[in-house]
This record gives sequence, C-alpha cells and structure tokens, in this order.
Amino acid sequence: MAPLGRRPQSKIQNHMSILSADKLTKNFGGLMAVGNLSFELEKGEILALIGPNGAGKTTVFNCLSGFLTPDEGDVMFEEKLLAGLQPFQICQLGMARTFQIVKPFPTISVLDNVMVGALSREKSTAEAKRRSLEIIEFTGLSGMLSKEAQGLPLPLRKRLELARALATQPKVLLLDEVMAGLNPTEVDELIALLKEINRQGVSILLIEHVMRGVMALSQRVIVISYGVKIAEGTPAEVVENKEVIEAYLGKEFLSAQGQ
Repeated sequence: MAPLGRRPQSKIQNHMSILSADKLTKNFGGLMAVGNLSFELEKGEILALIGPNGAGKTTVFNCLSGFLTPDEGDVMFEEKLLAGLQPFQICQLGMARTFQIVKPFPTISVLDNVMVGALSREKSTAEAKRRSLEIIEFTGLSGMLSKEAQGLPLPLRKRLELARALATQPKVLLLDEVMAGLNPTEVDELIALLKEINRQGVSILLIEHVMRGVMALSQRVIVISYGVKIAEGTPAEVVENKEVIEAYLGKEFLSAQGQ
C-alpha cells in the first residue's frame, strides 16, 4: 500500500488523549439520545463504539464533528475545546468522518470527489490532485478515476468515502459503519486497509455492528445503550460482560463466531 505521508506514532505519544468527550448530553424533545457520556481516544488508538440500533452512536459522532451542538458537556480535540465550531472548521483542525449512509458527490468523478477533500488542506489544485491520486491508489480505487461516484457499487462507494476523508489529512478518523453491507472478503480487505491507516499515525474511532471488524481492529470498546455507557474495556472484556450480552452482543457476537 502506498504511504499516506504520515509517520507512525511513537510509543510515548500512544498514551496521550487526542479526542475526549466529557459528560456529553444531547436530547431531542423528551428523548435523551446521549446521556452524560465521557470517554477518551488516545493517540494512535483504534476505539470502537458499539450498541444496539437507536443507542445514540451516530448522535455522538454528530456532536463530536460539529453537525449537532450538545445540550451539555464538552468535546476536546488536541486540548482545544470544539464548542461553537462548524464541521468544516473541525475538519481543518484534523478530524474527519464518514457517514453511515455514504454521501459522495454523485455526478462527479472519483478523482474530483477526493480532490474536494484534498482542497480543504491544499492551496494548489496541482498539489490536491497529486495527493488525491496517491490516496486513490492507497484505497484501491485507481481503476475508477474518471468514473462517476453514482456508478460505483456499495463497497467502492464506501472506499471512496474513506478516501475523501483521508484527503483532508486527518489526525482522527470517525468511521460510521464503514463495514455495513460488505461480504466477508470485503470486510477482511477493509480491516487490512484500516490497520495500515492506523499504523501510519491516524487515530480511529469507529461505530460498527460487524463484530468481526470490531474484534480485529479495536484496542478498546465502549458500549452504549439508550445513550448511556454500559461498559468499557478491551474487546475480550466486553464480550464477556453479561450486561453487554443482554443489551446487544448476544446474537451479533454469536453470529460473528459462527455459533
């Protein structure tokens, strides 16, 4: 895989928080979507956020990335409070995200889609194109350069979404169900790609239902249910937690293990 131009994080850096939420709360009318949620993502870490549908996971991402304003609590990125910042400003600081429902620009090419991300950082079109071509090769989309995004099958649209996020040169990637709808081979290929992205120094927070991916990638897992954290620990610890199995993990985990 082509390098992204990032150096792997040092062992010293790996024990420093790059992104944190403190008592994050978001309500919609009388419904509490996220309640008093606190966590930290360390530099160089892959952290998974899991839970049943409707648990509030995407609302957490929306609060972290500026698409929603929390009712209470703080989000801090590299020791900077993000309160009041717009999504594009948070992206320019170094935090990029993908969406659960992929959102490419449908009628422009793969190359132009990725260049939209690159131009958030690069001042020259030539440099944005150079970087975009590098990332397109890295994400396995080289044969699709001039193809319109709407013509791509779902697995490649997901890679395009990832490529566009990488083009913004993120320090943190928020990945919202990037493996949903993929077959086992495609999941394994994406796991390898995400491991390489992380190895090159990008910290990752991922929402995922595909437990195979969660177990293969994450160093830690946070489980939320009805907007509240019910468990946190290593993947091995979380899958043994009775409350987690009862609230969410039973069927999904047994299925992932082929039981």
